[in-house]
Amino acid sequence: MLRLAGLTLAAFTLSTAAHADIALKLGSTERVKRLFAYPNNCNVICFRNWTLEQTVEHYLTQSVQRDGYNDAKVLVKTDNHQLHAEITGVPRSYEKPLAALLDAGDLAYDGASKLNADGKWAYNWHFFLPLGMALENRRSVELLHFPPDYSLTQAQDYLKSATTDRWATLLTINGVTPEQLPGYQTIIDIAPIAAPSNAGKDLEGVYDYFKDYQTSMVKQVTVHSSGAALPTVAFGAPVRNWVKQQYGPTVNVLSLVTISPVDGVKVPLLGANHPSYIWYAADPASYTGKDAQAQADTAGLKVMGQDLSAACWQAAMGRETDTNPDIELKSCTQTWQVAQADKTCALFYTSIRKLTPAQAAGKCATASIKAQLKLLKVPAPAPAIPAPAL
Repeated sequence: MLRLAGLTLAAFTLSTAAHADIALKLGSTERVKRLFAYPNNCNVICFRNWTLEQTVEHYLTQSVQRDGYNDAKVLVKTDNHQLHAEITGVPRSYEKPLAALLDAGDLAYDGASKLNADGKWAYNWHFFLPLGMALENRRSVELLHFPPDYSLTQAQDYLKSATTDRWATLLTINGVTPEQLPGYQTIIDIAPIAAPSNAGKDLEGVYDYFKDYQTSMVKQVTVHSSGAALPTVAFGAPVRNWVKQQYGPTVNVLSLVTISPVDGVKVPLLGANHPSYIWYAADPASYTGKDAQAQADTAGLKVMGQDLSAACWQAAMGRETDTNPDIELKSCTQTWQVAQADKTCALFYTSIRKLTPAQAAGKCATASIKAQLKLLKVPAPAPAIPAPAL
């Protein structure tokens, strides 16, 4: 794997970067409306009554800020039905990843149009590209299923959801500072469709429509401009299955593989639970019998240990991507599933069961939970109800 000294010493040393104005032709009004899902949130009355230019400025401003260019300014203008973005306070090279994202968006739109022509598009789906995320100063990549609809219609922020919020918390527990989080959470969804949170099952069968978009995005995002591979996490069974179909290796939870979206570059990829899976796994309603609560606690503790281990690996690899990924994974699983199993337990009961720290400590000190902590490395009980396609 190529050493990422450039990321550590130069790409993230933003104060010393040479800045210059860039001007990028975004395309026709029709194209920009498609790619930026305009209007984002109008049902006769607009939740935010923004113009097309204001909408584009909103997402581009999110990107430059998440890349660390806090003093950058974005201005979008329309001239003869063509939109142009002027960005000050960013390097000239910033034009390239932005243009590449929009070009990939055209591929996604083509796929969505074909999906609709085949009668498979749902009335409550919204076309939504991964707008507003870090385009340049990335440290890791997250492969997910689809964005929830409220990220578009309410938040107008791709990173605002219960899923991303929970994973951000786990990354923070593992040493990622809040200001660093956007660089770690660059998301590629295999379905560029904002849909209700429970629509995972409905989206099965749509992925092949977006193959050109998916592979284009993975090539762009998982390889840094320096040529170095970025650590990548595949969340949830649909995404892990997609990785196997697209790139070959079988990916289970906490299994580590490599993929080569670009010739000569090996991207380390870790399988993980979907960030929201724990709420299902730890739900007593998912089990049968008198001991449903105990089964739910056992499963929740197991998933919490797995999730903390995956976030630990992502954080460690993002800090220094030329670190040995196998060694980091072993260290992380040892930390959260053995050495700090008590802390894993406490975090489960405070964040999922909503107990106070004192209540969680008492719960984790009981003999029954102590016994369950020893089971972190063995399979959790199988829920009686099939897991949703998250």
